[in-house]
Amino acid sequence: MQLDPNDMTSVINRLNRAQGQLAGIVRMIEDGRECRDIVTQIAAVSRALDKAGFAVVATGLKQCMDSKDSDMEVEDLEKLFLSLA
Repeated sequence: MQLDPNDMTSVINRLNRAQGQLAGIVRMIEDGRECRDIVTQIAAVSRALDKAGFAVVATGLKQCMDSKDSDMEVEDLEKLFLSLA
């Protein structure tokens, strides 16, 4: 199953922001910034990536459930979702 790119706009935006944050973290390390500041930014990127991942999974699950051609049962979808937790 392919995800509809129109449904992924917010995920793409979130990932682009995370990419910018990662570049900022690299600069922070190169500039010798405080460990606390760096770890705070890494935690923020991690949360952004988690949210993007869950949005992708949620969209995929919704499309699977809505698809008449899908042979996936609710239990299969649940296993797929839980595999990422």
